[in-house]
Amino acid sequence: MQTRALAHAFPFKKGRPRTLLFIGVTITVLISGWLSASLSAPAQSSKTLKFGYILSLNSQLAAGGAVFADEIARRTNGRYKVEQYPNSALGGEVEMLKGVQLGTIDVAFITGAPLPNFLPEVGIFNIPFLFRDLTHAHSVLDGTIGQSYLEKFRAKNLVALAWGENGMRHITNSKHEIRIPEDLKGLKLRLPQSDVMLVGFKALGADVNPLPFPQLYGALQSGQFDGQENPIATIQSSKFNQVQKYLTLTSHVYDPAIIFLSVDIFEELSASDKKEFAEAAKLAGEASRKFAAVAEAKGVAELAQGGMQIVTNVDRTKFASAMAVANQEFDRRFGSSLIDQIRQIK
Repeated sequence: MQTRALAHAFPFKKGRPRTLLFIGVTITVLISGWLSASLSAPAQSSKTLKFGYILSLNSQLAAGGAVFADEIARRTNGRYKVEQYPNSALGGEVEMLKGVQLGTIDVAFITGAPLPNFLPEVGIFNIPFLFRDLTHAHSVLDGTIGQSYLEKFRAKNLVALAWGENGMRHITNSKHEIRIPEDLKGLKLRLPQSDVMLVGFKALGADVNPLPFPQLYGALQSGQFDGQENPIATIQSSKFNQVQKYLTLTSHVYDPAIIFLSVDIFEELSASDKKEFAEAAKLAGEASRKFAAVAEAKGVAELAQGGMQIVTNVDRTKFASAMAVANQEFDRRFGSSLIDQIRQIK
């Protein structure tokens, strides 16, 4: 009886059930396919890159790192993100650069002093008093000579994206003012892991030894070393003024920095992404230069206000002349013609 009532209430014409069934099945298949595609379609993936450097977040390297991170996120629409690891969180510079070579570290901002450990010929830029000033250094590095050295790192399983800056290096110590080269004799001076700088300072009679940067503050605090040398921005960010009393503005070495990318990451990038990474690195390098320049301009006064005694009037020619005995070694290593070519660039 119920079946007859329903049939009477909803009469079907001939052929109508098949039509409705076909439409229903079609809609079901379409909805099912749409849901399946929606659920199975992966969301846009994002890859996070580790970016290491030895200095604090208030430093020239961090300034470059921040710009690099922002530019990479913007230029790749979030497909790549950069996470900064300051304060030697990924190790010292030699250790980090080995990590980039092995692919265990994605990106690193490495200062100039340890670079000859990986590419000996780049040690030419560590020669004391090679550069007259910042403008001279920038002209060399941004020109054909500097760019050719970036390319040389590819043979060492490293992608050197762009030059940045650590800054002009100056001498600090805890013992006495340094006004002339003779004041360095017998002073226990820490140097970075650079054979070229060791040769130069030994010529001045200083008692020099290399030490990785992460160990430096403790070594100065304990008296293992009397002094060290670094750019103003690094002296401030690392608070060396807390364990050093005297600062002499020698500007003896211009210290660049390079943003390195692992070959593994570089090779997975599309051609357009490779270009974006290079452009981002160039902007990051410029940011590090600007930060270092501001620190150089303002930092000396701030260090003086904090209690450091500053020697500002330094006859650089006397220091350069005292190091002249090392020039023959530099000529042998790098070639006198190339050194002269660099010196003559305006």
